Amino acid sequence: MNNSKHIHRVLVADDEAVVRSGIKRALENRGMTTELAASGQEALDLMSKQSFDLVLLDIRMPDMDGTAVLSHIRAHHPETRVIMISGYPTIDTAVYCMKMGALDYLVKPFRLDDLETAIKRIGIFNGPVQKTKPQTNGPRIDPGENFLVGQSRSILETSEKVLKVAPTESTALITGENGTGKEVVARAIHANSSRKDKPFVVVDCISIEEALIEGELFGNVTGHLGDSPHPKHGFLELANHGTLFLDEIGNLGLNVQAKLLRAIQYREFMRMGDQQRISLDIRIISASNKNLEELVRSGAFREDLYYLLSVVPIHIPPLRERKEDIPLLVNHFLRKLSNKLRRKVPEMSQATMTILEEYTWPGNVRELQHTIERLLILIEDTDVIHPTDLPSFISQRQGEFQMFSEEPLTLEELEKKYIRFVLRRTKGKKTEAADLLGINRKTLGMKIKKYELY
Repeated sequence: MNNSKHIHRVLVADDEAVVRSGIKRALENRGMTTELAASGQEALDLMSKQSFDLVLLDIRMPDMDGTAVLSHIRAHHPETRVIMISGYPTIDTAVYCMKMGALDYLVKPFRLDDLETAIKRIGIFNGPVQKTKPQTNGPRIDPGENFLVGQSRSILETSEKVLKVAPTESTALITGENGTGKEVVARAIHANSSRKDKPFVVVDCISIEEALIEGELFGNVTGHLGDSPHPKHGFLELANHGTLFLDEIGNLGLNVQAKLLRAIQYREFMRMGDQQRISLDIRIISASNKNLEELVRSGAFREDLYYLLSVVPIHIPPLRERKEDIPLLVNHFLRKLSNKLRRKVPEMSQATMTILEEYTWPGNVRELQHTIERLLILIEDTDVIHPTDLPSFISQRQGEFQMFSEEPLTLEELEKKYIRFVLRRTKGKKTEAADLLGINRKTLGMKIKKYELY
């Protein structure tokens, strides 16, 4: 695999012995020399005595945070390449590490193929390491780290659009049901933009009272409700030079909409009670679970503001429309949350996965994530999650007939189960049940007696 005569030296810094030993075996099988460190300080001590081409660096270590080690490496060993490792991934942490000069970011537990791909991507397998200046940009952050996991056509198109709009200064309007991941998409756009090292400020337009929203957005020269002599900085000012994310913007009143429109158009605004104009250099990303076009037609949302905010529309499909992504999301959350809870990663039985795929997920990906977390917390340590472990509102599908089980059913077992379901649906009315089953009442009576469904 490595055709170069140069033998690369790699330092693996991780407080988990099993991770260190596994990476060591994999790299040495590929002709690399590997040193191990169980702490941040041990890693720095080794680096003070010898040089390394690559450091695989865990973020959470007991004595020194991995980001502190990364900062030291960038300052004192700028030629050394760094790949971060984390069992507790967030987009913010990934962005911060990339900004500091890390070249990639692996999430535990990762496959050895993922490690090899990351090392290839930074050029380690392609020949000797070239002396380079510290890199601050790194590869693009995957916008689907938490929510846009999937292989469906709709989610791939969404991801592609995110990466296209991110480097621009255009406004983006993200639409989708609650729980689909609108804020995650907004953060991904910011993380891949030229403003990624500037503030990302979130405004939840639902949670702020209508009487207070103007002061929260634009600030107040006399402080909050006039009880302070110091000016209150609004969200626009806090996000200046960065990105302002207006979540559920359809809840803004028309008066605030007019002032927001003017601020965006003229790139300036004034705090409430002030005449001093403040220059505004900001990118606006909005989101809504409402149909803003309908709000425009009804007069509840300004048409000019709508067109200003929706230069690039991005729609996130609900989970029920991309069911092929559910197994990928389930396994993603199983790994992520098991690491968070420090427990072994269980598997989903095929019957359990089938039920999860058939459920409509009204809360979308957020509901799926919370369901997986609940399972991992409440069920005892197990290798396999069975249908009986699922919450009743999912396993019973709110009274709908389910024929999923761990073992195949015989025709008689299936018939018994379905007749019981129909009788419950008709509240024991045998004539109505017989009509639904397509049999006469006498035949139904015989089957009730046969299966003891009294």
